[in-house]
Amino acid sequence: MTAPARTGQVPDQVPGLRPGVRLVHDPVRDRTALLHPEGVLLLNDTAAAVLRHCDGRRGADGITAELAGEYEGVDGGEVRSLLADLAGRRLLTLDGTGAPATARPAAGLPGAAVRAPAPFGLVAELTHRCPLQCTYCANPVELTRHRAELDTGQWLRLLDQARGLGVLQLHLTGGEPLLRRDLATLVAHAHRLGLYTNLVTSGLPLDAARVAELADAGLDHVQLSVQDADLRRADAVAGLAAHERKLAAAALLTGAGLPLTVNAVLHRGNLARLGALADLAVALGADRVELAHTQFYGWAWQNRAHLAPSAAQVRQAELDVAAARLRHGDRIEIVHVAADHHGGTAKPCMDGWGRRQLVVAPDGAVLPCLAAAQLPGLPVPSAVTDGLAAIWYDSPAFNRYRGTDWMPEPCHSCALREVDHGGCRCQAFQFTGDAGATDPACRLSPHHHLLSGPAPVTGPAPAPRRMR
Repeated sequence: MTAPARTGQVPDQVPGLRPGVRLVHDPVRDRTALLHPEGVLLLNDTAAAVLRHCDGRRGADGITAELAGEYEGVDGGEVRSLLADLAGRRLLTLDGTGAPATARPAAGLPGAAVRAPAPFGLVAELTHRCPLQCTYCANPVELTRHRAELDTGQWLRLLDQARGLGVLQLHLTGGEPLLRRDLATLVAHAHRLGLYTNLVTSGLPLDAARVAELADAGLDHVQLSVQDADLRRADAVAGLAAHERKLAAAALLTGAGLPLTVNAVLHRGNLARLGALADLAVALGADRVELAHTQFYGWAWQNRAHLAPSAAQVRQAELDVAAARLRHGDRIEIVHVAADHHGGTAKPCMDGWGRRQLVVAPDGAVLPCLAAAQLPGLPVPSAVTDGLAAIWYDSPAFNRYRGTDWMPEPCHSCALREVDHGGCRCQAFQFTGDAGATDPACRLSPHHHLLSGPAPVTGPAPAPRRMR
């Protein structure tokens, strides 16, 4: 423990990594990076030098003294400012409870020619099979045509290619990825490559043995879905008695020491319980809760009339999130992915087309986002026949809407074009029939009224997701 600060002094900070945060050196980029559940932060040489000395025991004063022995002109105030900034991003703790920031090497090709942009994340849709029937699922509606799945060897080769391409984060999703019996094998291989592994799951096929197997394989983080804070309503959305099984899964995961995010998809039917969902995540011992408004693809698009929130609900959600953050303080990170239907500005979908992430579907189709296969005239490349590097850099699919040259007016001359990257191409197509149109979430779009107005009712009740 550090000695108590004398009167008038600022207490010494004892920095360490938060749960679910990992420090790596990436030889592909020759950069040190902090990896966390939903992102990658590349560090400059100064920040990397400071973090090398964060062992979870020494205070900022001791770290500054160590650095002063290695470099000239070290400023203790700047060291503290950097640590405070990283703590504000919830990457470090400053109270001595954090883990040592020991950088482990990520496998790769040191000195390899990396062309910009190099991807940071791979979303691996391992299967479309799922025990749940959620009406807001983004999986394709015609699931029968999408039954094919890559085998274990094909996924292992894809992970090798992804790491060589610069990928640092692997999001294992579906469907329900726990239905793949080779999941621990994939996690272990990704761990050996230095990839940060994030499992996105319903938690239903989980038991203590499976949790131990995945933890031993090196799983970094789990994102567990819940449908509602109310048991009856949650089970109605899931299509089966799932809620209590999810609570039991959360206990297994936190009991094994795995960092946990609780994820809730927000829609008209559960927005009134947004605050209760945040409270539930705290009660489950989660490190984060992600409250994300429905993305209208697949089944969610088909059920939009029953799911889309009103403008008043979206405004109230902002107030409820603010209240939850005040209520829980630093105990949990509350991430709110707001709906863009009523705000007048488009969200930067996937941080830009072909800019930071790629998606591999169960059958090996490779795309810039989960829903891009629906876009007409977009040739879908396959990881079965083509290499990931060639697909990422050279395929028409990834270059169609990359950058800003493709943008029409008013996007092309807009000051936000490098911020929102033109918004969502799939949303533009679904509402206007033109994937190259201005995203109708933008108030400047001539089609904005199509999105902000009420959705046409297509049936008396939302259609549950089923593998027909």
